[in-house]
Amino acid sequence: MDILRMLNLRRTPQSEAADPKQVVNSAGGYVFELDDAARLRRFLTLGVDGGTYYASDRALAIENAAVLTRMAASDPEGLVATIVDVSTRGAAPKQNPALFALAYAASVPEAAPAALAALPQVARTGTHLFLFAGYVEQFRGWGRGLRRAVAGWYTSKDADRLAYQVVKYRQREGWSHRDLLRLAHPATSVPALRDTFEWVVRGNVGAEVPALVTGFAAAQQASDAATWARLVREYGLSWEMLPDRALTERTVWDALLDAGMPQTALIRQLPRLTGLGMLPLLGGRTREVAAQLADAERLKRARVHPMNVLVAQRTYASGRSARGSGAWKPTRRIVDALDAAFYAAFGAVEPSGKRMLLAVDVSGSMGVPISGMPITAREASAALVLVQLATEPESSAVGFSGSFGPGGHTELKPLAISPPQRLDDALRVVDAMPFGPTDCALPMLYAAEQGLAVDVFVVYTDNETWSGEVHPHQALRAYREKTGIPAKLVVVGITATGFSIADPDDAGMLDIAGFDAAVPNLITEFARG
Repeated sequence: MDILRMLNLRRTPQSEAADPKQVVNSAGGYVFELDDAARLRRFLTLGVDGGTYYASDRALAIENAAVLTRMAASDPEGLVATIVDVSTRGAAPKQNPALFALAYAASVPEAAPAALAALPQVARTGTHLFLFAGYVEQFRGWGRGLRRAVAGWYTSKDADRLAYQVVKYRQREGWSHRDLLRLAHPATSVPALRDTFEWVVRGNVGAEVPALVTGFAAAQQASDAATWARLVREYGLSWEMLPDRALTERTVWDALLDAGMPQTALIRQLPRLTGLGMLPLLGGRTREVAAQLADAERLKRARVHPMNVLVAQRTYASGRSARGSGAWKPTRRIVDALDAAFYAAFGAVEPSGKRMLLAVDVSGSMGVPISGMPITAREASAALVLVQLATEPESSAVGFSGSFGPGGHTELKPLAISPPQRLDDALRVVDAMPFGPTDCALPMLYAAEQGLAVDVFVVYTDNETWSGEVHPHQALRAYREKTGIPAKLVVVGITATGFSIADPDDAGMLDIAGFDAAVPNLITEFARG
């Protein structure tokens, strides 16, 4: 055997480096390393809850905290700008990573002024502010700048907006508004704000206190459904502002629906409304609730993230709470409305008109729950594929996993899923595929072998590829040479690791964070060039 035949820059096993820039991933394969800016976006979008198949959530959190440290020193303005962008676009299903990153930035002298100035943009609700307060104490004390920023969060609002925050989000995460007001000491010349602060801190109801506070206080004293319902209609109380006893009354929920429930609250309360008999197969409030759920404009205004809709749809359709013992009989029309809401939450996407092969990594490492949600990486990927299938008429989907060693059996087959299917039915198709090792070169190899004309390969993966006899970027280049098609590769990263199969030096390859609500638009825009 000629040993020199083993050295091949065009076809290298994934267990060996094909490029000096490559690093070893958690599975032992060689991949490209994300720069800090890309890693930051993955962290802010995907979070680290639950870790990955290979890394604990603690280890993943430490890795991403190191990214924050480096960026706070090298590009503090870019760090804060990225945090604000991801947060205000509603790109992520959870705000925790953005609030954590902002709290860290607020502790670094170079980044602190910009971070504290951005606090009202990122911490838009009382709950967000409480989360930020808890995180920031992990990194710094309550100096003058932090006190001034928190005080500004309160004084920048008019009295009615502030009253809404303090009675709806009264205490979370071990914090209350009373705690923060005592730390921040906000000063104001506006009588209504001053009276609101006085009520929060000392319980005194002054003459200028907003009407919402009056309604809230009356609701705490009431004891019958008719009074609670009247107060909801008169003062615009939300369900969080009512005593627990009131929330067992159908009359009260009728009043809340009449007053107009916010989109996120409505999605969360579907099991309760169903259990109270308000969402029957025919009649009741079913038609109007279904219409509101699928309203694209409402979803956009409320910054409802598609993945949160997906989780709500799966939970509601199952008829059982993922965390508690609650059970209900789901209404078909509501399940259908949540299906429609999932697609609508991504917004309008203009098709690229390109031929796309959408490839879901269904290997073993993709079978774990991600981002602290009751959904696996492969299921989340399949859901994203459904959106792309609905957007791009010239697209097809496959699922793949690799083989154990040379000559082993590889698994790649078309996915029998399409947008008209129920989300649950489509995800079951992916769950039924066998697990195996990871070989992210398979979609390109498959297309070359089958003579498929593909303009864009979209691979949904955790980038823990290792089992193939050729690297994905090499397989793409070989496909281009064989077919003459300048094919592109979009890598949709599903976990907040620092790895990617996309070669950063190849302008025809793009890495994006999987849960970003802009994913379909990013793919089509990249496909169009």
